[in-house]
Amino acid sequence: MGEPLIIEDKKIYPGENKIIDLQIARLTSGTWIDMPVYVYRSKKPGPVLLFMGGLHGDEVNGVEIVRRLIVEKTLEKLNVGSVLAIPILNVFGFLNFSRDVTDGKDVNRSFPGSASGSLASRVAYRFTNDILPVIDVGIDFHTGGGRRTNYPQVRYWPEDKKAEEMAQAFGVKYLLHSKLIPKSFRYQAAKMKKPIVVYEGGESLRFDELAIEEGIKGAKRVLHHFNMKEEYILPETEKLLFSKSSWIRAKRSGMFRLFARSGEKVSRNKLLGIINDPYNQYEIKVYAHKSGHIIGHNNSPVVYQGDPLFHIGLL
Repeated sequence: MGEPLIIEDKKIYPGENKIIDLQIARLTSGTWIDMPVYVYRSKKPGPVLLFMGGLHGDEVNGVEIVRRLIVEKTLEKLNVGSVLAIPILNVFGFLNFSRDVTDGKDVNRSFPGSASGSLASRVAYRFTNDILPVIDVGIDFHTGGGRRTNYPQVRYWPEDKKAEEMAQAFGVKYLLHSKLIPKSFRYQAAKMKKPIVVYEGGESLRFDELAIEEGIKGAKRVLHHFNMKEEYILPETEKLLFSKSSWIRAKRSGMFRLFARSGEKVSRNKLLGIINDPYNQYEIKVYAHKSGHIIGHNNSPVVYQGDPLFHIGLL
């Protein structure tokens, strides 16, 4: 029958597909909030791969990517190995259209968590103790925060060669080196020797079909890379690796008009946008301070001094 994969006290044997509902906490109404974990197992041994969205509750593109992988039955009938699919980690944030949980804390700065800590800490604790021990590798699906959008990109810690291998296999245009941040999900996973890459695409609380489709294609390429699926989708563009990136920030508050967008190559001193005050007292031109590619930009029509406007990947 083979060795079971155990989540909480539930056993999933090779060849089985199951949904495990992890109870996190109660709403103020007394209703339990569950975090559904979809488990797919081949009859043949292989790596255990995690697909996860909704670490930040308002990042709906990641949720939609994992949802479509499930509903389109992409994760069923694996050749080898197992997949855990979690559409929403931060259910509380999702219910409140919020990046964070109800106490205002960021789950992605709360790892490894505590069984008796804040709500964010308790969510992180359940994930650290019930999910991370059973996986081998994973992909964490994100979007830009606030009104910032990200062009489809994969971020990874360059010292983790397994993560680099997954990032290359994902096959999107932009790859970024990204340091591990203490108390983050990736930091905790790295401590437990679980390579994780982050996919970024689109904007919070707004569906972006390009970001969703690129995320699904990348997930399918990674499944092929680990011999879980035979289907292979040829990348449509040559990959670019950025070891460094830099933000262009607003020098003055005002109304912001964009002349360039994410995915574009820009040269130093190119005009990217203009900031005006509402009364036509001043006009501030926004120029590219370095040559590179725009990997993210701010969609807000009103910005404050110091706000990030353009994220430039530096070759």
